[in-house]
Amino acid sequence: MPKAINPADFSFFSTLVSCGSLASAARELGITTAAVSKRLALMESRLSLNLVNRTTRRMSLTPEGEAYLEGARRILGEIDDLEDVLWGTRQTPKGLLRVNATLGFGRSYVAPLARSFVQQYGDVDVQLHLTVAPPPLSDDAYDVCVRFGPPPDTRAVACLLARNRRIVCASPGYLKRHGEPKTPQELSKHNCIGIRQGDEYGVWRFTHGRQKGKAAAESGEQNVRIRGNLTTNDGGVAVSWALAGNGILLRAEWDVKDYIEKGRLVRLLPGYDTPDADIYAVYPQQHRATTRVKAFVDYLAASFDKAPGI
Repeated sequence: MPKAINPADFSFFSTLVSCGSLASAARELGITTAAVSKRLALMESRLSLNLVNRTTRRMSLTPEGEAYLEGARRILGEIDDLEDVLWGTRQTPKGLLRVNATLGFGRSYVAPLARSFVQQYGDVDVQLHLTVAPPPLSDDAYDVCVRFGPPPDTRAVACLLARNRRIVCASPGYLKRHGEPKTPQELSKHNCIGIRQGDEYGVWRFTHGRQKGKAAAESGEQNVRIRGNLTTNDGGVAVSWALAGNGILLRAEWDVKDYIEKGRLVRLLPGYDTPDADIYAVYPQQHRATTRVKAFVDYLAASFDKAPGI
């Protein structure tokens, strides 16, 4: 009895979806549109499922088509991984690369670099997924995660892309109305903008700059529970509230540096340090030898090294 799923169809279907239409796929594959339509029909017949909704101008995937595409691309990626293990650096980067990044940083930095990366490496397909917080590494849902701070799981590979820090700031208008806090404890008297990202929501941690790196008890680490009437899970929204004078914000330097240089935000508590927000590319150990992962991480590192203000 013939099997319903034919692995030889995986690459064909992935190309079809990437092209967006039967005619475009035909040009890409070097065959006729009729041949593409016939092969798709044979696939659906074997599966007894509709994978694609067809209209005169466009096509879209059915839920079954989405599941088939996800599985096909994952298997194609595993085949590419095996080739990397067998032939290593002799291979040029190719195949599916699943990338995760946080919302704001992903939109501002990772998305443009992903676009330029695939322009340089045309055989790589990048899927970029933006989330509020990094996914658990055990999920194996992504090949590379771009995140702030090193991963808690030491079994993962972490490549430092750029140094970064968190800065406390507020608009001149807010400070004119409410005054400037001189110590972390004074933050409790101010309206602080909350960002629900990570496990430490509602608590800001500080150490004196000259004592940073010592144990908490030795360095006099101060944990301040903030209060405020505005909270969000989107860093960009939080920055816009701070610019509008709605409160004091703790945010990564990359997100507020330009506003501070232009005077639209004022850095507060310069004598105190907050936990680092260094930017890392993190990936599982099994992807260490994967050519496309290594090429992408190296590309990010080189790009961040050249970029001002990161």
